[in-house]
Amino acid sequence: MAVDLEFHPPFEPGIFDFLAARAVPGVEDATATSYARTLQLSAGHGWFSLEWDGGSLALTHRVEDAADADELVAKVRHLFNLDHDPSPADAALGALPLLSDRVAELPGIRLPGSVDPAEILIRAMVGQQITVAAARTALTQLLVLCTPSRLPHGSLAHIFPQPAEIAAGGRDILRGPQRRIDAIVSVAGMLADGSLRISAADTYQSLAEKLLPIPGIGPWTVGYVAMRVLGDRDIFLPGDAAVRNGYGLLRGDTLAQARAIKAPELGRMAETLSPWRSYATLHLWRVAGEKPLPAAGHGVRSKASSKFKP
Repeated sequence: MAVDLEFHPPFEPGIFDFLAARAVPGVEDATATSYARTLQLSAGHGWFSLEWDGGSLALTHRVEDAADADELVAKVRHLFNLDHDPSPADAALGALPLLSDRVAELPGIRLPGSVDPAEILIRAMVGQQITVAAARTALTQLLVLCTPSRLPHGSLAHIFPQPAEIAAGGRDILRGPQRRIDAIVSVAGMLADGSLRISAADTYQSLAEKLLPIPGIGPWTVGYVAMRVLGDRDIFLPGDAAVRNGYGLLRGDTLAQARAIKAPELGRMAETLSPWRSYATLHLWRVAGEKPLPAAGHGVRSKASSKFKP
């Protein structure tokens, strides 16, 4: 039986496109109006499906242990930013002439969250310096290491690989620069043995103190993880190529002109948008994703491939 989840209207459903572009087959299944996935919960496995009909969000779910039901719902709410009241953010962003038309067109834009902090960190590291599609392929290849779901549902048959599984077998599966592979496997091991712990209880400062000393993790990754794990509403990524390109295209630049924009200029523009800079980032990613850009995305060189970047 489906239940309707409460949220502060309006709800802009582009978050489904964001998740669909990154959905790992076997773990996730998504369209422009629906998203489903398996979960590892405190007491067992589970799955959920969320569907948007233009006015309401219907949640269907099943858990292995009834004690996990509230945890599952809380994770869904965090993933879809359902406790966010978009009115203050939209008012602040809409006051900037550059964004006013976008906000009017797309009110209620949502910040994608997470269902598992460790998963988001691994995803971010796998996706650095490659396209969204390539990252999805790499993550799908890691499924040979994962645990089958004890509650399979349709095509959803696997649990996203746990850190211990990636630490044990990821080196044989991952491809790319050896330094990046070493970093991913090392972080997976740290997450598995508890020497690295991140959660929604962190702050941006505590997250940075934990992550920045680790080889292979830089400010972009910390900011991206803060947005998705902490739900930090005030993250801006001036070094991100899609942010740069989206800003340039929005003000009427050619792509060549947009590529010449420097991070300090972007940072100054965003200062007036605090404390809602994460939502400005989403709008700029989306502008970049609407154009067939050859070099927009994960801070260095990703291709625009969905309504949101990266």
